[in-house]
Amino acid sequence: MRETFLNYSLPDIDSDEVYSVKDVLLSGWLAKGPKTIEFEKRFAEYVGAKYAIGVNSCTAALHLSLYAAGVGHGDEVITTPMTFAASANTIIQVGATPVFVDINESGCIDVNKIENRITSKTKAIVPVHYSGQACDLDVIYTLADKYNLFVSEDAAHAIDTYYKGNRIGNNPKGAVSYSFYATKNLSTGEGGMLVTDNETLANRVRVLVTHGMSRNAWNRYDKGGSWMYDIIEPGFKYNMFDLQAALGLVQLERMDEMQLKRKELITLYEVGLSDIKGLTLPKPSEYTEHSWHLYIVHVDENETGITRDEFIERLKEYNIGTSVHFIPVHLMSYYRRTYGYKEGDFPLAEKWFNEIVSLPLYSKMTHKDVNDVIEAVRKIIALQSSYI
Repeated sequence: MRETFLNYSLPDIDSDEVYSVKDVLLSGWLAKGPKTIEFEKRFAEYVGAKYAIGVNSCTAALHLSLYAAGVGHGDEVITTPMTFAASANTIIQVGATPVFVDINESGCIDVNKIENRITSKTKAIVPVHYSGQACDLDVIYTLADKYNLFVSEDAAHAIDTYYKGNRIGNNPKGAVSYSFYATKNLSTGEGGMLVTDNETLANRVRVLVTHGMSRNAWNRYDKGGSWMYDIIEPGFKYNMFDLQAALGLVQLERMDEMQLKRKELITLYEVGLSDIKGLTLPKPSEYTEHSWHLYIVHVDENETGITRDEFIERLKEYNIGTSVHFIPVHLMSYYRRTYGYKEGDFPLAEKWFNEIVSLPLYSKMTHKDVNDVIEAVRKIIALQSSYI
């Protein structure tokens, strides 16, 4: 039994991040400024995209990508129910209708079922790179080319995910949206990034991100700027600011170090949990190099004698925190009420949800932390299995 509670996720903040934020505070430039511009440039280079626009959340990036691409009222957008609500909510917020497609064994959208859901109203696909596992993008972009669809990749979990040897966001054909929320592999507390290779899309997003103001408006209070600006179209207040970017720049420099630590912890989990009957560990597809944003295990009630919910409560008794990613969106009351979704509509997503637990995983964890989790899991399942 641990003496202290182990959170399922915490940001990995070091002294370098503290000093970076302090420098920005002392500079007097707290809003969008030179740090944000630098972070956008560095992030584009990191993922291999031509353009990157810093935003205040992945939700903002997802919304802007669809809005800037012209998706709107009367359109349909295909996505997965096994995701956070933002993936679907932003479709509704541009006036379109979300159309769900069930998942496959990876937890990502089943690409073999997408084409059957395409209609004359379909304008876009929002694939979600779930937990750090990549969607099968070749199939998705082949369908996009065939039906002239826009692709907005939700890469909230996939900042260091690779698909067939290329990092997600490398030379994107559509748009890719990232999250820098407090629990993510790279954290700025809140924040996100939209990347694209489409210059027209990037230019429109840069305008939309700050009220639709002309692009030179960010430095209008600086000596080199001008108080003159224009509203090109009604936009949003979605921009990133320099305090966030100061964190992001340091976190980006530390990505290799932090990712290596995650992989070390994954190895410990695999060795310590692989022989437990009724516990299924994640198995990345052959085309994915996993970012290990989440470490999701499946609990088989029939073999372990314990439900997923009971398993979570027992781990809590051992001072181990967990989470569940996610409650399928189609089961949420708004989506049931508005679109008539019901249990049984997407059986694989529902089965997945009923079995999954996200165990603690973050680069600030120690080997002892992981061993504490392993010991608790083994004790809980061994004890419960003895009653079967």
